[in-house]
Amino acid sequence: MRRQVFAFSGVLTPQPGERGNRPLLEHVLALGAARRQTEGPVRLCYVPTAVGDDPAAVSAYQRVFGGRDDVVLSVLTLFPQPSVPDVRSHLLTQDVVLVEGGSVVNLMAVWRAHGLPDALRECWDAGVLLAGPSAGSLCWHAGGPTDAWSARLAPFTEGLGLLPHSNAVHDDSAEQPRRAAYRRMVAAGELPGGLATEDGVGLHYLGTELVEAVTVRPGARAWRVDPDGAGGVLERPITPRAI
Repeated sequence: MRRQVFAFSGVLTPQPGERGNRPLLEHVLALGAARRQTEGPVRLCYVPTAVGDDPAAVSAYQRVFGGRDDVVLSVLTLFPQPSVPDVRSHLLTQDVVLVEGGSVVNLMAVWRAHGLPDALRECWDAGVLLAGPSAGSLCWHAGGPTDAWSARLAPFTEGLGLLPHSNAVHDDSAEQPRRAAYRRMVAAGELPGGLATEDGVGLHYLGTELVEAVTVRPGARAWRVDPDGAGGVLERPITPRAI
């Protein structure tokens, strides 16, 4: 089975006429369907740990995917206890594990308390598509900038590390200096080099290699950012395919 991750920056503020995150989610389903060896609906497990298993977030996904013939939706909540009797076995039966955005710091702390890092690595090895926006993007990487501790962006370095480089989401944010903060952290060695995504851009990895970037927002890009060895960074734009 091919190890794969689809990590993306959701569209935080859709503009009039924009499609929001729905095309990215449909792309996730298409990747999940492609990894199946038999016909049938995509088995999608939604994991809302990063928003504290917010019932509103769960309801939103149930409204969108719960009635579809081409999707079998399950939800893994961990508060106050796991919603399935065997978390590892449940995750390994899925085509897609989709992790919600929110607090990556709280996400990883709760996951480690419940043994999810080992289970998710097994899923990755088995070819289950691991996906998610924001915190659900950062978590598969070595780390990235986060505002999970305070409004001030700080380097987070306790990701699962399936992808051994860093990740920055919402790189074009108008609300926070995410672009400058990420490059400063990479230049200072606080984060390893990695990939940044602007809103609406997703990264598809096979193994640890990027094979494609996609976007739902015209003009949005991804960026490869590495230290230059002289206290700065080298950055290279990546033009995604429109979906």
